[in-house]
Amino acid sequence: MTDTLVNLASPEKLFIGGGWTNSSGSDGIEIISPSTEEKVGRVAKATTADMDRAVAVARDAFDNGPWPRMTGPERAVYLRRIAGEMAKRSDDFARAWSMQVGMPYSQSSMTAPFMGGYYTYAADLAEKGFEEVRPALAGGHAIVVHEPVGVVAAVVPWNAPLATLSLKVAFALAAGCTIIAKPSPETPLEALILAECIAAAGVPEGVFSVLTADRDVSDHLIRHEGVDKVSFTGSTAAGLNIASIVSARSGRITTELGGKSAAIVLDDADIGKVVEGIMPNLVGLCGQQCAAFSRILVPLPLKGAVEEAMAAAMQYVQVGDPFVETTQMGPLVTQRQHGRVFDYIRQGKAQGARIVTGGNRPAHLDRGWFVEPTLFTDASNDMTIAREEIFGPVGTIIAYGSEEEAIAIANDNIYGLSGGVFTQDVERAYRVARRIRTGNFGHNGRVIDYTIPYGGFKQSGVGREGGVEGLHGFTEVKAVFMQELPAHLKA
Repeated sequence: MTDTLVNLASPEKLFIGGGWTNSSGSDGIEIISPSTEEKVGRVAKATTADMDRAVAVARDAFDNGPWPRMTGPERAVYLRRIAGEMAKRSDDFARAWSMQVGMPYSQSSMTAPFMGGYYTYAADLAEKGFEEVRPALAGGHAIVVHEPVGVVAAVVPWNAPLATLSLKVAFALAAGCTIIAKPSPETPLEALILAECIAAAGVPEGVFSVLTADRDVSDHLIRHEGVDKVSFTGSTAAGLNIASIVSARSGRITTELGGKSAAIVLDDADIGKVVEGIMPNLVGLCGQQCAAFSRILVPLPLKGAVEEAMAAAMQYVQVGDPFVETTQMGPLVTQRQHGRVFDYIRQGKAQGARIVTGGNRPAHLDRGWFVEPTLFTDASNDMTIAREEIFGPVGTIIAYGSEEEAIAIANDNIYGLSGGVFTQDVERAYRVARRIRTGNFGHNGRVIDYTIPYGGFKQSGVGREGGVEGLHGFTEVKAVFMQELPAHLKA
């Protein structure tokens, strides 16, 4: 039995290759509500032996099964079925997100019904096929083929479990890969619900597995010789370690890692749009977003106005129980994360930054891992709060003198994931965008779109997810030279 708020048929079993099975160990993983600090469920804890079994099943399904040998349009049929099954479970997905992470249910329930879109979009790409004919210099034709990379380990974090998992699973399935999903131990439920959807869609045996496990077993998966590609979203420290392990065997890897993104407010910016564009980054998911605009670069003459407007907006945010309709921001995900964010707040004050608003636990909440939306000012780019990823609802205002100085500050960081510029001048916005070394950049706000490639420069990761680039990330490229084209490729 389980007391989770979702409808899972086998919450304390593993999903290996299409069937539910017991773990070879006797331990489980307890799910703790970040709002109440109480246990709300339990799932199975996989062992290294279970991981070996899952890899063997995925390996056999890739080497000998039908999935990689289907055409793109044939796989697309299954992807559309998965999307249909997900639509039936949208409330389960929403409740799981709110219960495990603290995402306000008013927001998760609006987002969850659209999660099947990852799979229908991947189906659209698969239907376009994986072959391109080009003329060869020596005459004849070159057929450039994208073939599935093989067995994929999809390792995802806890902040947006279904979205980050779907960026991997939907596109890897479309490419013809077999997949072992390893969710975060803090947020296993979405992956298990997805497994039920994939089973209901009739995806062939061996193609998809979910193993709920601690991080030591995840390390075993990453090191496994039977895994051809690791797709990882998480911290930069973990990503760099994974990259070194996988690269040592010439394995393929995609990583989407940390960020310390800058919002560059130019001197002609509309202050209302600044607040509107930055606030969702700082309070959405309680600021636990790798692409959050956590550094706010402001021209000195606008500093007071931006401080006042941002502080007013933060003070208006309703913090509390994610299942209360009026809640706009829930808690941080774990006690460890709670302590980490408050440690950064202490460091900010100790290094001379000034708190405009926030910096404490909300007075009306005596349990749960809550923190007030917090705004620092009078900061410099060499302070810890400006250098490191806090992963909480904390923004830091840094004043600058010239546009050139703002660009230099924005680029002066080990990360390069996202960013944005706030200005009423389109030409100026694009000019600034081209000079910032990040994988994604917005004008008067931030956009994340799974139909467009997403990823980072520098220590924010390697490769891209989403868009056709995300699909091709799960393929190997082969050039086949032919003097004459096969019938299916003739015009």
